[in-house]
Amino acid sequence: MAISARTCWLFVLGLGCLPLDALGGDPDSRQAKRLETTKQLNLLIDNEWDWRLREQPTFAAYLGDRRHNSRWPDVSLKAINRRHGHRRAVLKQLAAIDRNMLAPGDRLNYDLFRRQYAVSVESHAHRWFLVPLTARDGIQDASSTADVIRFEQVEDYRQWLARLRSFREYMDQTIALMQVGLKERRVHDREVMVRVPAQIARQIVDDPRKSLFYKPFRSFPESVSLSDREKLQGEAVQAISEVVVPAYRHFLKFFNDSYLPGCFPRAGVWQMPRGKEFYAFRCRRFTTTDLTPSQIHDIGKREVKRIRGEMEKVIRQAKFDGSFREFLDFMRTDPRFYYKNAEDLLAAYREVTKRIDPHLVRLFRRLPRIPYGVEAIPMHLAPDTTTAYYRPPSADGLRAGTYFVNLYRPEVRPKYEIEALSLHEAVPGHHLQISLAMELENIPPFRRFGGYTAFIEGWGLYSESLGEELGLYKDPYSKFGQLTYEMWRAVRLVVDTGMHYDGWTRKQAIAFFAENTAKTLFDIENEIDRYIAWPGQALAYKIGELKIQELRRLSEKTLGDKFDVREFHEVVLSRGAVTLDLLEEQVREWLRDQEP
Repeated sequence: MAISARTCWLFVLGLGCLPLDALGGDPDSRQAKRLETTKQLNLLIDNEWDWRLREQPTFAAYLGDRRHNSRWPDVSLKAINRRHGHRRAVLKQLAAIDRNMLAPGDRLNYDLFRRQYAVSVESHAHRWFLVPLTARDGIQDASSTADVIRFEQVEDYRQWLARLRSFREYMDQTIALMQVGLKERRVHDREVMVRVPAQIARQIVDDPRKSLFYKPFRSFPESVSLSDREKLQGEAVQAISEVVVPAYRHFLKFFNDSYLPGCFPRAGVWQMPRGKEFYAFRCRRFTTTDLTPSQIHDIGKREVKRIRGEMEKVIRQAKFDGSFREFLDFMRTDPRFYYKNAEDLLAAYREVTKRIDPHLVRLFRRLPRIPYGVEAIPMHLAPDTTTAYYRPPSADGLRAGTYFVNLYRPEVRPKYEIEALSLHEAVPGHHLQISLAMELENIPPFRRFGGYTAFIEGWGLYSESLGEELGLYKDPYSKFGQLTYEMWRAVRLVVDTGMHYDGWTRKQAIAFFAENTAKTLFDIENEIDRYIAWPGQALAYKIGELKIQELRRLSEKTLGDKFDVREFHEVVLSRGAVTLDLLEEQVREWLRDQEP
């Protein structure tokens, strides 16, 4: 289970107390006030973590907390507004706590906690909660919640049954949000949302035993008796046939008859009320900077130009006799770069990760205790999602991390991207960084199990650049694959801002992407549709990576021969995922400490 924030503050105070004479007054009273102030902050943070798990029961399940497994989240407008009011009240409570009385470690908790709530409060005004699903995730895939739950005793199954029986209310709340979104013109692009009806239809089955919601009842641990199994299966069949399937039938009709026709005919949140203002907020939120959409767009163009130069060098090394465009076509179409079946593709991903693992000690002082596995993305999700993604371990350590890879249509998934992708999603990317953060002691759960996209994805992209130091990218095609992935993230800066702020069409974005990377058209279209559905999120990768690279160059220059990459990585990862300004602050502080 997660370590309570209250259990670790004496340790933090011991490490980080300010000099007593800096506070003035009687030493004993000063220390007493400091302890009381720290206690107030810790209690607030602890209470809010428990509140979050109650309000987000599917997130609690994701962490392995079983206490709320009988409920779906309440997504009614009344509940959403209630939570907004609660967060505003918490910010007032936080403002009443004297930050200056806190030790440095506690001030960091204070600042990150305040930012999290302030961003949520600011976000409420833009009413993005009226867009509760995308073509990549949403209630149409609610059955996937079962994949993160441990079914070990009868009560686990009964909790899932309770969710099945209450599913219609969850569906009705979701539809109500979408209806308001239609009225307020807060919707998605129709070109992307045409994927959703087929996803909904997969949940409509004649035989409840073929439902994705029935998956937990197909096998049982020995602790569940035969009579209990039969009873649970019967109740599941009834709940799915009488509640779940009718709810999806109702949803499919609403989606096809009302929602899809009401979606925007083209991409871009600029079409929504105060759309450009909303997008600028999303830029700040995901990058943790004050960069404007226009500034990010320009950074993207500069990076595209720089990386293009690196790609041209690799093409010359490969002794390819042709143009850049012809080389891209060659990389996309030559059979040597593709597997013919899914089994060989999965084996290749697993082989690469096992090849990386032994070399991590060259670059890192600490490695995660918890392992990770490589698995296929479930086939009902694979056609509409990205090439790969990572699912962190559960908070209780009973579920390992998982690197999910897309095996749908292996003939369009090139071999030359496997190394870069594995570095990003598994090690030393997401699994290493996220698992180490979860293993940190003496920090509250909201930091251990949360973080900032700019740091997390920036680290993932930075990890791709470590391939040569880990013995990868030994042929020009794998190196070109790494540059393609780096270019992919630079292109994101251009096309995301282009579509959501500057009015680019989906077709324009796809064309720009295809002109600059060797990714297949199938992948490109899936990626562009992701950016349309998740405005601003894709900006975080490159902005975060540029900051980490900048800080590494600064460290190498400052320390010269004394630079140790393992120490640098330890500093970067030492406080978990933080904002980019705080990351720079901790690296610069480390460099100052290295001065003789």
